[in-house]
Amino acid sequence: VFMGLCTTSHLVPPRDPMAIERANLLSMLKLSVKVLIQSSLSLGRTLDSEYPPLQQFFVVLEHCLKHGLKAKKSFIGPNKSIWGPLELIEKLCPESISIATSARDMPGIKTGLGRARAWLHLALMQKKVADYMKAVLDRKDLLSEFYDSGAFMMEEEGAVMGGLLVGLNVIDANLCIKGEDLDSQVGVIDFSLYLKDSANSETPKDDAKMTAILDQKHYIEELNRHLSCTVTDLQVKMDSLEKTNSKLVEELTAATDRINSLREEQEQLRTEKDSILQSSQKKEEAALQDSQVELETYKQTRQGLDEMYNVVWKQYKEEKRIRQELEHELELQVSLKQEMEVAMKLLEKDTHEKQDTLVALRLQLDQVKTLNVQMFHKVFLNQSVLLILSKLKMEDFKEVNKALKGHAWLKDDEATQCKQCEKEFSIARRKHHCRNCGDIYCNSCSSNELALPSYPRPVRVCDRCHSLLLQRSSSTGS
Repeated sequence: VFMGLCTTSHLVPPRDPMAIERANLLSMLKLSVKVLIQSSLSLGRTLDSEYPPLQQFFVVLEHCLKHGLKAKKSFIGPNKSIWGPLELIEKLCPESISIATSARDMPGIKTGLGRARAWLHLALMQKKVADYMKAVLDRKDLLSEFYDSGAFMMEEEGAVMGGLLVGLNVIDANLCIKGEDLDSQVGVIDFSLYLKDSANSETPKDDAKMTAILDQKHYIEELNRHLSCTVTDLQVKMDSLEKTNSKLVEELTAATDRINSLREEQEQLRTEKDSILQSSQKKEEAALQDSQVELETYKQTRQGLDEMYNVVWKQYKEEKRIRQELEHELELQVSLKQEMEVAMKLLEKDTHEKQDTLVALRLQLDQVKTLNVQMFHKVFLNQSVLLILSKLKMEDFKEVNKALKGHAWLKDDEATQCKQCEKEFSIARRKHHCRNCGDIYCNSCSSNELALPSYPRPVRVCDRCHSLLLQRSSSTGS
């Protein structure tokens, strides 16, 4: 029958092999569509993916779409896939975007042929196969990119195919694509469906029984398929949970090790903290003792400084008194008022600087000598009494100058032992200055006091100066 159908085409020259192939494919498509429609109407139920006429229809349609398809080069080799022409429908018919996306993102499908088969199943369930094919068959300019000239989709047979597919809109199909191995299915046409003898057909009663049995068989297979999918999903979840559990165990072990290491570090830090606290307490106690010793030393030093300050303050008051007397004396000398004011300013400045005291006193002494000489020449007759008084004052200044000039005031840090007994100074053995020679002695070697010309009251002197001054005063008195 198939050979007869192939040779009945009088529209195409028999010498063209592409035309013969197109005619054969068109005849097979007509038979598959006719058998599918008749069997589905007689069956009277929704078709599933296990229905043989429906399977043969997809195989024949796939052969029609593959006819004259150009091979695309890839790194594996030449590749022919009908997924490329079907992707054009997504651009031409926006309503087909959903099934194209579903076929493209469906898990378990890795090849273009598998995506194309999934797309055809989805389009049949939508009853849009005829509309989608007509849209793409009208754009031969786009199809020429995928098909050679003389291909089934490029000739009149393609338009006839679009008309045949319109009859499939009366079929209701519920196809389960998930779990199907669409990538590796072999599309072989089974001609036995179209070579059955009508005389040997079963009675309507047997058809009803067979239909019930097939329905039960399909239900059980569908149930088994769902259960298999569920078992597979549970197995995958169990594997993932085991992996997650192993990871969590590893993380728990690592965390436990980390906690133990942190505890050890904490113990070490605690030990270091205790040692640091002990050392800091010891240092604090030592520093406190040192500060107490320094405080005692400071108090003693401050007491000595206060005594020195009192002595200096007394000297300052005495010098101030002398300066006031000199001012009173210079006021009498009107002609030398300016020179005396300069001398008094110099004297006042020298009182604030202890180191320049001797120089200021010498300058004042020279100025007084000059003034006395001048006064002697000018007012010899009228101021004889004043001249005698000034001479007396000058002698007092000379004695003060001699006392200050003969001995320098020794600094505290320059003496470490008593000059007379040569004992080392300490906190118990304090330093004392002799007001006559300026050297530093201990308390036992400078316990005497005498009245000096430069001091109004008796002051501390060393044993040597005390004996010398007593001898001098006795010789002077005699």
